[in-house]
Amino acid sequence: MAFEGLADRLQNTIQKIRGKGKINEADVKDMMREVRLALLEADVNFKVVKEFVKKVSERAVGQEVLKSLTPGQQVIKVVKEELTELMGGEQSKIAVSNRPPTVIMMVGLQGAGKTTTTGKLANLLRKKYNRNPMLVAADIYRPAAIKQLETLGKQLNMPVFSLGDQVSPVEIAKQAIANAKEDHNDYVLIDTAGRLHVDEALMDELKEIKELSKPDEIFLVVDAMTGQDAVNVAKSFNEQLGLTGVVLTKLDGDTRGGAALSIRAVTETPIKFVGLGEKLDALEPFHPERMASRILGMGDVLTLIEKAQANVDEEKAKEMQQKFRNASFTFDDFLEQLGQVRSMGPLDELLKMMPGANKIKGLNNLQVDEKQINHVEAIIQSMTKDEKIHPETINASRRKRIAKGSGTTVPEVNRLLKQFEDMKKMMKQMTGGSPKGKKKGGFKLPFNPF
Repeated sequence: MAFEGLADRLQNTIQKIRGKGKINEADVKDMMREVRLALLEADVNFKVVKEFVKKVSERAVGQEVLKSLTPGQQVIKVVKEELTELMGGEQSKIAVSNRPPTVIMMVGLQGAGKTTTTGKLANLLRKKYNRNPMLVAADIYRPAAIKQLETLGKQLNMPVFSLGDQVSPVEIAKQAIANAKEDHNDYVLIDTAGRLHVDEALMDELKEIKELSKPDEIFLVVDAMTGQDAVNVAKSFNEQLGLTGVVLTKLDGDTRGGAALSIRAVTETPIKFVGLGEKLDALEPFHPERMASRILGMGDVLTLIEKAQANVDEEKAKEMQQKFRNASFTFDDFLEQLGQVRSMGPLDELLKMMPGANKIKGLNNLQVDEKQINHVEAIIQSMTKDEKIHPETINASRRKRIAKGSGTTVPEVNRLLKQFEDMKKMMKQMTGGSPKGKKKGGFKLPFNPF
């Protein structure tokens, strides 16, 4: 995950100062030395690091910190605020034209994931913002680009406008916008050509498309894993086209995250979206404050809640709560809940959004084994309808049958049955059931299929 190395270094550094009753300039200086090293190792632009350290140092030795009751916590507050500001301060929202369609030009170099990101953005616009987008295949040079976009369109059940590879991209863009007006598409996403490097021919063509289509947004798609090269590419495109936003791809694969921290500061162009995986729903709006919280180990509860709201049916959630209360929760219900949680994204990434997750030993290296979850699903699916409702009827011979049918072992079946029973007891207590049997010191989560 992005920022992992930086997060570890910064969290270790601020931990030393967090509980201090008094701090002096020497303490701040020591901390800033560690912060500087952490940022440079994360591949953050040198000038950006210098300016960031200067701002934090000035505020950290000011009266607001030194005279506060908890100076250590005040320093952390300063670091978080400046980190948030470095990444743009607040979320930069996508434009909406007063006269539809809203036109978005997607630009970038080859290999950054531009075509796939165009599909992901269209999917997000429809799912999150209830829009009706059209994809435009204007990359006539890369042999597979048109076919790739058309395939994405089929997967998403979304219109793709194409005139093949013998018509100029400028003409394609012109006809696409006219077509979108007729078909009442409120967003037009133009997938333009890329090159292996920035060159004059590429820029001239993009300038022509820009002049004709008058886009409301020009998004540069850059690969976060290219580090400082991503910053240089962003600077070059911005100078020649006037970018309105950046989409960082492969942020889940870059443990350093330096590009995300540098691009906004160097180009003054906001990061609008980030790609965090291969799937077509793995694109998220970029929230600087939330990302700063995640980097500093404070979790990202708002994103977690949004993911839950997007993937969990509210009425079903109330129904499940009632089932927990009266102990009528079945294995079928559990299977449904497991599917909803999995649809929110990789489980190890969800866990890292929990506040204090950085304190859980080994969490950063946690790899949730999807095979184990598949085993759990297979075991449940190998039960009869009656067994799912009344697991207490599953005797030794039935356990052997279930193990054989699911390709697992009897001990695995036994473990799941025991954990399911423990979970039902715990959830009944947590949702207002009988308080009898509550253990001191809180609940230990008994169900862990991993």
